[in-house]
Amino acid sequence: MKTRDVPVLIVGGSLVGMSSALLLGHHGIRALAVEHHRGTAIHPRAAQVTQRTMEIFRTVGVEQTIRQKSEQQFVQDGAIMAVETLAGKEIGYFISNLNEGVRDVSPTERVFISQSLLEPLLKARAEEVGAELRFGTDMVSFNQDATGVTAVIRHRDTGEEETVRAAYMIAADGAHSRVRDQLGIPMRGRGAFSNSVTIYFRANIAPLLRGRNLSVIYVSNPTLRGFFRFEKPFDSGFLAVNALGDPKNPITDVSTGLTEERCLEWIHVALGDDTVPVNVENVMPWKAEADVADRFRDKRVFLAGDSAHVMPPNGGFGGNTGVQDAHNLAWKLALVLQGQASADLLSTYEAERRPAAAFTVEQAYSRYVTRTAPYLGTEGIQAVANDLDVELGYCYGDSNRVHENPRESRGRPGTRAPHVWIDEKRGVSTLDFYGRNFVVLTGPDGSAWQQGSFPVPVDIHAVDSCEAHGITPTGALLVRPDGFVAWRAVSSIPEAAATLSILLSGILGI
Repeated sequence: MKTRDVPVLIVGGSLVGMSSALLLGHHGIRALAVEHHRGTAIHPRAAQVTQRTMEIFRTVGVEQTIRQKSEQQFVQDGAIMAVETLAGKEIGYFISNLNEGVRDVSPTERVFISQSLLEPLLKARAEEVGAELRFGTDMVSFNQDATGVTAVIRHRDTGEEETVRAAYMIAADGAHSRVRDQLGIPMRGRGAFSNSVTIYFRANIAPLLRGRNLSVIYVSNPTLRGFFRFEKPFDSGFLAVNALGDPKNPITDVSTGLTEERCLEWIHVALGDDTVPVNVENVMPWKAEADVADRFRDKRVFLAGDSAHVMPPNGGFGGNTGVQDAHNLAWKLALVLQGQASADLLSTYEAERRPAAAFTVEQAYSRYVTRTAPYLGTEGIQAVANDLDVELGYCYGDSNRVHENPRESRGRPGTRAPHVWIDEKRGVSTLDFYGRNFVVLTGPDGSAWQQGSFPVPVDIHAVDSCEAHGITPTGALLVRPDGFVAWRAVSSIPEAAATLSILLSGILGI
């Protein structure tokens, strides 16, 4: 059996695994990702990409490509609303325009793009930065010791096996994670509350849209509860069905014994027109559940994405939360592997990401209950927070403040550094300073912060936007490679640069 060494082995090469490989490559770590499926996603599962995730993709050079593909596939800036049927009564709007009222907080915009189009874009960029992606390959066993992880991988077609020795492993192998199960890490939360299905179909539904620009259409009537998504040129889409029958006492096992005839019936009911010719192309069963892993780490193995947290699709937070896991972890692993930080830095991954993920899981569950399943009851659920708070306002390191409005953060430590245009005409934002190294961001009179040496590469930028960053002209922020504020001095202090150097050493554990 062949044996090889890699710095990081990633189990799972879908959205989160591929993003992990891409982000590690961006930081100079050539990871190996193995994926059971023989290629990128083939089903057009809808993915709402939030502004925060688009900011991450901007960092690694794929934002514009994703936007272009999204515009080819979906009409932009659509609404999220509820109907009794597509042809019938409108119940109300949750969001009237996907990007209305949020363009001021980010240089990016929310987009819809299916995973079948998104994953090839990420794959191409990941390979450009040195990642190795092996499809049709399973991780069949692993064990870890004090210095690394030893895994056996097997090619599905040839049966050829190989031993891989990695310093660390990321488990991005989905909601039914075998890695998580082997580690004995339980999932806790709301559990499963529906055996749902997604029905992919073709039909000319353009006349039923009646010129409305709709991104997600929730359907609620005495027959079923679920939601539609349609692609350009409005001759294909999917219907996700979560519950059937009496809204107060529904049938939630939708997938067992499902027939094509039944699928056609549901599509016609949801459309509100049984004369539209419909061709069912595929049916995917899935469980609606809301759970978080007890731990996101076991020694040298890290959980990310659905292996760490599962949530219903309401709000479109699932995949985005996984990409943000990868974003948090990649720079930390890179600094440790490159000898610029101690392994203690890695303990901050779970401490930061688990509370953020738990909050997001509950927000997705609250949206599921209020939009699709009121029979579950609202007692004990989180109040539905503003989508912007969930997407851009999650906070690190403060048990009393898991999220806030990103317009109010103003450079507070533990929050995402704010976006301010440096040159709006050329599309240059303060966020473009971040993504590779630590950054010292000073006011225009902050030269005192630049007078020393630092234990790792640091980029220094002076800006005029002091109020937005919560500093005076002599103050400074220390911003991490993931764009989160590590420390802030409102104004100058004695031995400013030396203090920064000491702070950096403390963060890095060196």
